[in-house]
Amino acid sequence: MNTNPRPRQSTATAQRLNDAIKRLRARLRAESGQHATGLTVTQVAVLASVVREGPITAARLAALEHVSGQSIAQSLAVLKAAGLVHSEPDPQDGRKKLMSADPSATELIEKLLAGRASFLARAIDQVVAPDERKDLEKAIELLERLAAADLSDGGI
Repeated sequence: MNTNPRPRQSTATAQRLNDAIKRLRARLRAESGQHATGLTVTQVAVLASVVREGPITAARLAALEHVSGQSIAQSLAVLKAAGLVHSEPDPQDGRKKLMSADPSATELIEKLLAGRASFLARAIDQVVAPDERKDLEKAIELLERLAAADLSDGGI
């Protein structure tokens, strides 16, 4: 019998963190106007990667987004049909296609990011007291470390 309460506490903390992140992400999507775009969360993420990283191959996009090549292909098909991305042959390897963002895609992603940042800034100003700002900075640092954690060898 395991008498160590830490695993149970860690699991409960992990669930609370997961729930809080899901709620915040949903709120950010709503506040930014993402729902009005008609694009899914995955499609917006792929589009943002093309805007940020492009020109880029579909294989590189799949690696960046941690999804399958098939998922990237489906998202890219929707984004191409919407005129948000286009492809051209890779000058180094004509068998590959490089995806680039249309200027309208860059404008859309900038608008969504600005909407998210605006909501967060207002929310921070409203609900985080000045003496809690250092706590928020520490929480951000911890979230960044969690996001970057490499657990492939069983530890961090």
